[in-house]
Amino acid sequence: MSGTPAPAAAPAVPAHFQSFLAFDFGLKRTGVAVGNKMLRTATPQETIRAEGDARFTHVAQRIKDWQPDALVVGVPYHPDGAAHENTARALKFARQLRGRFGLQVFEVDERYSTTEAHSTGARDADAASACIILEQFLRNLP
Repeated sequence: MSGTPAPAAAPAVPAHFQSFLAFDFGLKRTGVAVGNKMLRTATPQETIRAEGDARFTHVAQRIKDWQPDALVVGVPYHPDGAAHENTARALKFARQLRGRFGLQVFEVDERYSTTEAHSTGARDADAASACIILEQFLRNLP
């Protein structure tokens, strides 16, 4: 038994202060937004323009910068709810985030988020779509 006391555990973040980083996954671009449970709003961030493993360097930097409590990934489906090629890609991205960063990852049905982002005249439709995904997630939290 050593005479050095164990380091104190970091205090848990109160639920109403939890913050989230959301991603609208795409093969060439990944939209990013940040938000928190207290305000239940999302703010667009610069879209990641990288493919493959290079994308994760940018994701790691965003996680370091924002220190989110959890991540949110938009998962696309056909209008009838059927999965398609990009559904599998987004789910794989979510699994990779869990494995690489050890954070909880929530998956959100993102049907029509890009269409909605375009309809609002968003300058960066990917980041705007990530905001829509995150705000949808935040609205459904208890």
